[in-house]
Amino acid sequence: MHDIVIRGALIVDGSGKPSYTGDVAVGDGIIQQMGGKAGAARREIHADGCLVTPGWIDIHTHYDGQATWDPYLSPSTWHGVTTAIMGNCGVGFAPVKPDRREWLIKVMEGVEDIPGTVLSEGIQWDWESFPEYLDALDRRPKALDIGAQIPHSAVRAYVMGDRGVHHDEASPEDLLQMRELVREAMLAGAVGFSTSRTFLHKYDERKYPPGTFATDEELSALGGVLGEVGHGVFQMTANHPAMEAELPWLEHLARSNKLPVLFNLQQTDGAPDVWKEIARALDRAHADNLPLMAGISGRPLGILFSWQSTLHPFIAHPTYIELQKLPFDEQLRQLRDPAVRARIMQEERGLLDRRARTLFSSFHKIYRLGEQPDYEPEPHESVAAMAQRTGRPPLEIIYDLMLENDGKAILYYPSFNYSYESLDHLHQLMQHPNTVNSLSDGGAHCGYICDVSMPTFMLSFWTRDRKRGPLLSLEHVVKRQTLDTAKVYGLHDRGLLREGYKADINIVDPAAVTVHCPEMVFDLPAGGRRLIQRADGYVATLVNGMPIFEHGEATGALPGKLLRGGRTGQPRGARA
Repeated sequence: MHDIVIRGALIVDGSGKPSYTGDVAVGDGIIQQMGGKAGAARREIHADGCLVTPGWIDIHTHYDGQATWDPYLSPSTWHGVTTAIMGNCGVGFAPVKPDRREWLIKVMEGVEDIPGTVLSEGIQWDWESFPEYLDALDRRPKALDIGAQIPHSAVRAYVMGDRGVHHDEASPEDLLQMRELVREAMLAGAVGFSTSRTFLHKYDERKYPPGTFATDEELSALGGVLGEVGHGVFQMTANHPAMEAELPWLEHLARSNKLPVLFNLQQTDGAPDVWKEIARALDRAHADNLPLMAGISGRPLGILFSWQSTLHPFIAHPTYIELQKLPFDEQLRQLRDPAVRARIMQEERGLLDRRARTLFSSFHKIYRLGEQPDYEPEPHESVAAMAQRTGRPPLEIIYDLMLENDGKAILYYPSFNYSYESLDHLHQLMQHPNTVNSLSDGGAHCGYICDVSMPTFMLSFWTRDRKRGPLLSLEHVVKRQTLDTAKVYGLHDRGLLREGYKADINIVDPAAVTVHCPEMVFDLPAGGRRLIQRADGYVATLVNGMPIFEHGEATGALPGKLLRGGRTGQPRGARA
C-alpha cells in the first residue's frame, strides 16, 4: 500500500516533455508510480484540475543565518521551494573564529541587507570550522532540504585575518591554507564555493568584503579544489557591465574542473547590451560542452520604495531623518501634515552616493506596485509619465503614492533587467541551455528587495499572465526550476517526477496561482523587519513524501535534510 496517492492531476514531470494526466503514488519518501491508475493508499489527494510538478529547487537564497532558527526558511516554502542552496556571493558564517563572529554579521548585514541585530539574536553559534557548521545545520529541524556553499570572505578572513580584510594579496602560504579549508569543506559536504567581485557589495558603509579584489590566481587556486575533489559549483557575482573581462579565466576554470562555473548575469542601464555578448559566449560554451553557466532572474531585480523600506527618495531629507526615529503611526501622522510635507519638499537632500542619487531621480523607472503587482509595467505608467500628464513635480507624486494604503504602499524601481522597458531579452535568455534560474535572494535584502516569489511568478507570469510579449510553455518553465537547477548542483535524485526519485512535489491550482504585493512585517528575531510576499494556488507541497504545507498552512511536518555535496546518490530504483 502506498503512503499517498495524488489522483487525476495534470502531471508536468520536470523533464520538459508534454504533460499528461494520471496518478502519482508516493511511499517511503520516494515516487513509486507515475501515471495510470495507482493502487490503494493510506491517504488520497484528489487533484482534478490541478498541476503536479516536482518541488522547486532554489539555488540562490542567502539563508545562511536564518537556517539556524527557522525550519521553514519562510517565505520560500510558501512558494513551493523544497530544496534551497545558500552560501552565495562569497558571504556566510563559516569558517569563523569566535572573535570574528560579529564581523561576519556586519559583512552579511551590509552585503545582503539582513539586520545585524536579527543575526546576532537569531544565530546560536556552535561551530568554528565549515564541517562543524554543516553538522550544526544537520542537527536542526528542517521542513525542506538545504545545501551550503563555502564563502570566500569567511575563508580569507579566517586564514589572513586583518590582511585578508584589508585586501592584501594572498601569499603562497595563505593560498595553501585557504585551499585546505576549501578542501575540508568540500569533503564534508559543501555543495560549492562562492565569491564576489562586485562593487555593489559593501559593509560598514564603504568597505568591500574580503575577496572582492582577489587575484585571478587566488580564485583559480581555490576554485580548482572543486575539480580535485570531483564535485561542487564555483559561484560568483561580479561587476555586470564588465562581465566580459571575467570570461577567459572562468572558461579556463570550467574546462579544467569539468564542473559548473556559475556567474550572475543581469542587464544594467549603464551597459544595456552586454548581455548579448555574454549570450554569445554561452553559445560557444554550449557548443564546446563547457559547463559555464549564467544565473539569471525571471524578472527585473526590483528595488522597492516605501515609508518602511531601507531606501526611498526622501531617506536623506533632514526632516524625514528625524521622523524616522518615531513609531510608524506617528511618522505617518506627521507625513500627512501639509506643513511637514512642504518642508520635506523644499529641503535639499543630505549626502547620498552616486547610485542612490540615480535611483531616487530616475522617475521614468519608478512605478506604483499594486495588490496584483505588474513586473513588466508600461512606460506610460511611470512617475515621469504621471508628472508629464498632470504637471506636478515627480517627488510630490511619489510622496503621495507612498501615503496610500495607510502609508504602506510600495513603489517599484526595476533596477536591473529593464533597460529596454520590457522583458523580451529575459524571454530569450530563459531559453538558453547555459542559463539557469537563480537570484531569488529569499533570505536577503530584507528592507528593499523581495524576489522570493520568483518560482510562483515564473509559473503565473511566463505561462499565463504576460501581456506584452510571448509566453513560455508550462513544461519549459517547470523544467527551468526543477531538473535544470538540480543538475547544476549535482542533485541527481530530485527535480523529476519519476519512479525512484525523491517525492518532493507541488500540487498547484493553475487558475488560482498568483503572487500578492510584498508587505513589510516585523517577525524576525529581535523584532527585525523584512519584506515578504504571499502566494495563492498551492494546494500542497511535499518534501520527502510528507506534506509540509497544505492550502497555505504549515502541517508541522519537518522532513527536510541537509544535503552533503558529492553524496546525494542516484534515485532509488529508478528505471534506466
